[in-house]
Amino acid sequence: MTKLNEIAPREGSTKNRMRVGRGPGSGKGKTAGRGVKGQKARSGVAVHGFEGGQMPLHMRMPKRGFTSRNRLDFAEVNLWRIEQAIAAGKLDAKAAIDPDVLLKAGIIRRVKDGVKLLGKGELTTKLNLTVYSATASARAAVEKAGGTLTTTKAEAASEDAAG
Repeated sequence: MTKLNEIAPREGSTKNRMRVGRGPGSGKGKTAGRGVKGQKARSGVAVHGFEGGQMPLHMRMPKRGFTSRNRLDFAEVNLWRIEQAIAAGKLDAKAAIDPDVLLKAGIIRRVKDGVKLLGKGELTTKLNLTVYSATASARAAVEKAGGTLTTTKAEAASEDAAG
């Protein structure tokens, strides 16, 4: 039985902190690895992107692009991931598959604004899927396997127009 006073970390798992500025014999004496003089040799230096008063590069470059505040963020799922979950027994291929089922099976972490089905991978199982939207290749793969794919995107758009 190990005693509390005999507990120690595993051999080689910890290293002692480098004590700088403790004489020439330490190997990190005098300038303590900071070179010689100047602003960077002192403490409290923040010179990231500073170019000596010249307008910094990141400020000289033109601003590009735009990110809409109202954009939708989707949980993306590939076909191979669904096929893998069916093979592992996490999903029932005969039952209807919607975002809540995908969430419970651990295929997606959160539903976000909806689930988008992507077409990467092969689908051999006949499925009944309901997602927000799907790529053309994903739709073709589901229909080729004999399944049905329902998208709720059209319904959401009509609700926005009505409300």
